[in-house]
Amino acid sequence: MSWHPQYRSSKFRHVYGKPASKEKCYDCVPITCSVHDNHFCAVNPHFIAVVTECAGGGAFLVIPIHQTGKLDPHYPRVCGHKGNVLDIKWSPFDDFVIASCSEDATVKIWDIPKHLLTRNITSARKELLGHARRVGLIEWHPTASNIIFSTGYDYKIMIWNLDTKEPVIQNPVKTISCHKDVILSMSFNTDGSLLATACRDRKIRLVDPRSGAILQEASYKNHRVNKVLFLGNMKKLLSTGTSRWNNRQIALWEQGDLSVPLVEEDLDGSSGLLFPFYDSDTHMLYVVSKGDGNIRYYEISAEKPYLNYLMEYRSHLPQKGIGIMPKRGLDVSACEIFRFYKLIPGRSLIEPVSMIVPRRSESYQEDIYPMTAGAQPALSAQEWLNGVNKGPVLVSLRPGSEILNSLPQFPEKEPSPLSTESNRYQGRTERMAMKEIQKQSGIQEKRGQKKVEERSQRDRQMQLSNGFDLFECPPPKTENELLQMFYRQQEEIRRLRELVNQRDVQVKQLELEIKNIRMDSGRY
Repeated sequence: MSWHPQYRSSKFRHVYGKPASKEKCYDCVPITCSVHDNHFCAVNPHFIAVVTECAGGGAFLVIPIHQTGKLDPHYPRVCGHKGNVLDIKWSPFDDFVIASCSEDATVKIWDIPKHLLTRNITSARKELLGHARRVGLIEWHPTASNIIFSTGYDYKIMIWNLDTKEPVIQNPVKTISCHKDVILSMSFNTDGSLLATACRDRKIRLVDPRSGAILQEASYKNHRVNKVLFLGNMKKLLSTGTSRWNNRQIALWEQGDLSVPLVEEDLDGSSGLLFPFYDSDTHMLYVVSKGDGNIRYYEISAEKPYLNYLMEYRSHLPQKGIGIMPKRGLDVSACEIFRFYKLIPGRSLIEPVSMIVPRRSESYQEDIYPMTAGAQPALSAQEWLNGVNKGPVLVSLRPGSEILNSLPQFPEKEPSPLSTESNRYQGRTERMAMKEIQKQSGIQEKRGQKKVEERSQRDRQMQLSNGFDLFECPPPKTENELLQMFYRQQEEIRRLRELVNQRDVQVKQLELEIKNIRMDSGRY
């Protein structure tokens, strides 16, 4: 009987982390000194939000994603809380709406303007009042619009419906009071019908968010849990914490049976917290360490051994917090499958780190970019409260396939008969023009024209990458760039003045000619 080694093939076996260059980092950012165990950073394709230091209350910065380099020390802030900001989260369906919670026991919803901030934002769109003590965590519902969950040090989870006109909401639609200690982590499954929580009493609970009933409870004494995470549609949970011997540990659980974990793996003896992130499109798990610069990543499988170690990204710069870019904001042309934003308070720096699959081809890689969750809600708030469950609306990441910006969605208008007639007429004229070209020129000219059209179409598609205009001029970051822009404007003004002077001369010449013609006609 021959022995066959068991090799496991995986397209993500050679994924590597690529830190951004210094020009593409965010420098001189005053990162918060809070010791609260949170991410302190939220990212979407338009902005990066960071909790910052602020005297006399709490504040956070909202920086345009393309505005890299040194940050102005007087850059405007979002400062409306009376206590330190503990958590911030962007809305998954509107890139210009962000939620924040604070030690002042409030949750606030902010509207961020589409243009650059010129002054501090102090008034929130909505204020949620209901917690008796400070609010430590907030989570948006993954498929229903305007539903947000908050939990505080009063051991309660409150569900808020933002589809109201009142600027101040004092009564949540539901309060879950089944926990006996501070809730450290919350995570939804794919359609938002289940909520997993990790509590300071070392228990993992699986809760029905509408009724507040506990469906499953884990009281495994060998694993002290800190963070819990749903693994997409695999019906599994992952938790990070410490073992009985104070080693940092990750554990994998079956959703239907939380009595004993499927897998336990000790990582090291450090004391920093572990933040887990899961990519349901590639089935990859990323474990980020707080207090050091390492990012471990694994591949999750439905069969044993379930947890397959791939690689580790190492850096000598320790991170205090972390932010992740949604899939619709990644650079698919570079085969980027995940992007982290590391908060490095020692250098007041935010460093992007891209996880890249090495591929030789520069074309779109469909096998590593399946259909992913888009920016359109699957349900309204009232539908979800009435008991309806729906998975996320999926979109393709192929450039030019669909608009991926997270903006308020409106129903598409039916095409009017005038537009259809114009389209038909345009099609007829184009066909006639093509026939004339074929008659006048030969097959060689036709082939050359097709090549030109294909090249122009390719250029048009390349102008947009995931909804961003690559030719958009960013604001100047250095003094030299500011001077160059000033000189360009001066040249443009000088050129326009010359055109105006030429037009004035032409007008005077025409006036003289008219006067001469009148004088000649008067003589005769």
